Amino acid sequence: MTGELRLVSPTADLQEEYLEALAEWHKCSEELSPWSLNMIADDFASMVERMNAYREGKKLPEGFVAQSIFWLVDVNLHILGAIDIRHSLTPFLEHRGGHIGYGIRPSERGKGYATEMLRLALVECRKLGMNKVLITCWKSNMASARVIISNGGVLESEDLDNGKIFQRYWISL
Repeated sequence: MTGELRLVSPTADLQEEYLEALAEWHKCSEELSPWSLNMIADDFASMVERMNAYREGKKLPEGFVAQSIFWLVDVNLHILGAIDIRHSLTPFLEHRGGHIGYGIRPSERGKGYATEMLRLALVECRKLGMNKVLITCWKSNMASARVIISNGGVLESEDLDNGKIFQRYWISL
């Protein structure tokens, strides 16, 4: 699977594929993760430009940190998932959001793609000079916890957010 999948920076060339994946996420009526999936795609080229500017810390919404946004694609450029790597942590992110947020489109779940996407993202984290990363997930999301643990995640703590338990994992790079 490793050679078949890769992370790509957002590109207008994948507009149709991205909008198809996003529509699939919206149909399942769940919270969109990672955060970048919530960006408005009315002007797709502008959205992609903003996503890529975030890498340099430009055009960020108030309170946001520089972040690298990637899409997981297969050899046919079929978008399987998305992952955001935050380059630093604010006090809020250090408690709840962490360095990485990710998601796999509903029709592609349960195939090992999240584990591989996170592995590839950790390579990118090393390139950014990070030596450890924080990832959080809901305790009820056992699939995500398995992905994090299989990539070296060590549970540090659990806490409450709006009555739901979330877990905080650290991965040493």
